[in-house]
Amino acid sequence: MDFKRDIYKRLLEWKNDYTGKVLEVSGARQVGKTYILKKFANENFKHAIYINMAELTGERFIMCLDEAEYWEPGTPMREKPVHEALRLFYQEFEDTRDSIIIIDEIQESSRIYNLIRTFAREFSCYVIVTGSYLGRLLAKEFFLPAGDLESVTLETLTFAEFAEVFGQREIYDSVDLFGGADAKQYEALKECYDLYQRIGGYPSVIKVYLEYKSYERCDEELARLMGIFTNESKRYFDDVMETETFEKLFHGIAVTLIREKQGVRDLVEDLSKIVYKGESGRFTKKMINHAIGWLRASHIIAYASKSIDCDYLNIKENSRFYFLDVGIAQYFVKRAGADETTVKSIVAENFVYLTLLRRMPREIAGNAPWFAFFEKTKGELDFYVRSLMDNKNYGIEVKSTDAQAKTARALFDARKLDYVYYLKGGSNGGIAEGGRIMTVPIYLADRISFDLEK
Repeated sequence: MDFKRDIYKRLLEWKNDYTGKVLEVSGARQVGKTYILKKFANENFKHAIYINMAELTGERFIMCLDEAEYWEPGTPMREKPVHEALRLFYQEFEDTRDSIIIIDEIQESSRIYNLIRTFAREFSCYVIVTGSYLGRLLAKEFFLPAGDLESVTLETLTFAEFAEVFGQREIYDSVDLFGGADAKQYEALKECYDLYQRIGGYPSVIKVYLEYKSYERCDEELARLMGIFTNESKRYFDDVMETETFEKLFHGIAVTLIREKQGVRDLVEDLSKIVYKGESGRFTKKMINHAIGWLRASHIIAYASKSIDCDYLNIKENSRFYFLDVGIAQYFVKRAGADETTVKSIVAENFVYLTLLRRMPREIAGNAPWFAFFEKTKGELDFYVRSLMDNKNYGIEVKSTDAQAKTARALFDARKLDYVYYLKGGSNGGIAEGGRIMTVPIYLADRISFDLEK
């Protein structure tokens, strides 16, 4: 089944811009990187070479490179051994702009990864490198050629892409944010969002749902995907104890989301207490940090930071975890024991977090999305945005019900916020306070603006 992905447009832009840089495509395991890259290559180039460093094609390419680089003293050296290696690997190879090379699972070979500078500076053809565990590249044998790389990340399906699968993309792209469209359009999108909130955006999970219409089967597929991730990650750790932390960490992260907090003083320490309890002697803080770092590098989790009083100069980094897929969030929060209402509320917040993360750093200040704590009322704002487009402060309150967001209102009245968005699942939208307080259906969160005074 062919799912249309918005990254395809970005790939076309990269091709048309022709900067000469190698494109690095990152993303979690099983999000569809290989499929979309092969599709792009086959539809836009005369010659497409695919090499997977974790499979036989990778072994064969290294054999070709060995042959091309072989030299005996006293004989002439080959001027362009990497070009020659590609000709040995693929006899029809032409170093022209009609050709593209895709090197998959490149983290498996520092030798091949370290050729990126050569590809960028000595080749005319296009080159894409990708892999599911690019966090491996932090190892010292990998040379990081930042000036020769452009980077892009492929997520699990966004809600917009998910809506397209179910025939709702046109409505999603055009429906009014503030209730000015036919009520049936909002109802259709809300139904689609409820499904997305339940199963998430992994392509294989969506395929399971389309075939079986079963949430139980979707959960089994999510469990299978996390099992693949855990088993494959073991190859990159020396200590088996560290690989045992993953499943416990997933549970611990879910618990930190369930607890209503203004962040924690030490996120790793708090998580350690949740996860290990009496076993703390078996696991060091270093192990936990290592495992968390791996989960982040592998695009499974990410952080949010905390602002005090919506002050963009008073930020405590890395104060909360979120999952990078709402289906995974639902799966682990539910298994941590949360009731249905709590699960929906947390997943809704996680959904909005992801919409903000996609807009960084182009539109939003900071290294990660921020939530806020208001000292005066001791209340919490779900998200605080400092816009890079108009330098105004935007508050976002996420509600799966119609409950009033008291902290958001208090921050607005105290002039800590210039604008407030209420994102609700049960509303078609509306505008108040002269356009400074807006209610938007939560499933349209990707479309809200942070340039209202630009």
